Amino acid sequence: MPVASITVEMPVSSAEVFALLHDYDRRLEWDTLLSSAQLTRGSIKAGKDSCSLCVGSRRLGGIGIETRYVTFEEGRLAAVTMINEPPLFSKFAASIRHEDRKVGSIATYKLHFEAKPRWLRWLLEPVMTVMLKAETRKRLEALSRFLAKPSHSTIGT
Repeated sequence: MPVASITVEMPVSSAEVFALLHDYDRRLEWDTLLSSAQLTRGSIKAGKDSCSLCVGSRRLGGIGIETRYVTFEEGRLAAVTMINEPPLFSKFAASIRHEDRKVGSIATYKLHFEAKPRWLRWLLEPVMTVMLKAETRKRLEALSRFLAKPSHSTIGT
């Protein structure tokens, strides 16, 4: 199963990054990967056992991955696992870990996935790994740039 890890420096504290990252009402303000992001299955706030649906942009096929939070430690760590059956993915799980620094913080996103159909994994997984790493780096860098703006105002929104 392919694994990828991407680390990006953030200009604000882990608490601020975490708050914005898991605020689905504001997700599309900065997320370059998605065309839609919403909580599902009766979830009203991100947290352990909450579910969400994130739909990729049309240029990336518009694939929607619905996940359930399996870990949610505010300001520190969140992890999700896929609960739907979208095209191209038979398994998907991801985590994001936050660490404060003297100035700002570090966000490390790890993902694991398995492609489908099984007989095409040998071809799909290397291509998907490269694309997912690039898109994840791009979106985390977009998050960092968004948070660097004085007007981002994540706390108390």
